[in-house]
Amino acid sequence: MTVPTLTLNNRTEIPQLGLGVFQVPPAQTADVVTQALQVGYRHIDTAQMYQNEQEVGEALRAADVPREELWITSKLNNGFHRPDDARRAFDESLARLGLEQLDLFLIHWPLPTRYDGDYVSTWRTMVEFVEDGRTRSIGVSNFQPEHLDRIVAETGVVPAVNQIEAHPYLTNEAAREASHRHGTLVEAWSPLAQGAVLDDDVIGKIAAAHGRTPSQVTLRWHVERGDIVFPKTTHRERMEENFAVFDFELSPDDVAAISALDRGEAGRQGPNPDTFDYIPR
Repeated sequence: MTVPTLTLNNRTEIPQLGLGVFQVPPAQTADVVTQALQVGYRHIDTAQMYQNEQEVGEALRAADVPREELWITSKLNNGFHRPDDARRAFDESLARLGLEQLDLFLIHWPLPTRYDGDYVSTWRTMVEFVEDGRTRSIGVSNFQPEHLDRIVAETGVVPAVNQIEAHPYLTNEAAREASHRHGTLVEAWSPLAQGAVLDDDVIGKIAAAHGRTPSQVTLRWHVERGDIVFPKTTHRERMEENFAVFDFELSPDDVAAISALDRGEAGRQGPNPDTFDYIPR
């Protein structure tokens, strides 16, 4: 099965489905990524704070997959927003992954209550990594509309993607609409609401009608909304299940019914970007 690609605002193409390795233990990561590549995944999403870049790199080096077929994303550690720290951290990510060039590098969180509220200088530093050719694209993660508006207004550089929490219980429309207004594609993290939506009656009925699983229907809902999605799993059978979402379609009524499950902030599974200020120790 072929995963479709979406075109970013810098005209590079990103696979719409990938594998996320958040909370995958480092000792398991190389094997998990290897299995995903065998299933057919070519888009891997990691981060400095996941502490498994090294193991992702091991799997990439061992795989019989041409580099040009892969899309590798990582993200800046919250503790390294200051420009010199960001430069050093980026170098270290490349070294751990064993790559000369990333496909996408993100500011992981805006941290508006840290660094005197300055995430703009961090963004300017990210631009350097594109200019020197060490990453094809740069973007942000967990940026609210005002965060996006500010970095674009002050730098003139539009993020390629905004990776945000999005799923049927938190459709996160304000952040999605702001991203689209700037020409930024949306990546949905926690696309299954950490599994919470899999027991939902509405999704279950739609899944039964299509002869699919609740996970497949939910991922298909993301795809039909035009978002990039990368569910995390350590089980091969789930990788295969999640990968098989491009040979069926939902009806407009199906999509609307799933979107209507939105609970707003009450449905959020992760931290609120306006107040999240975690720095790893």
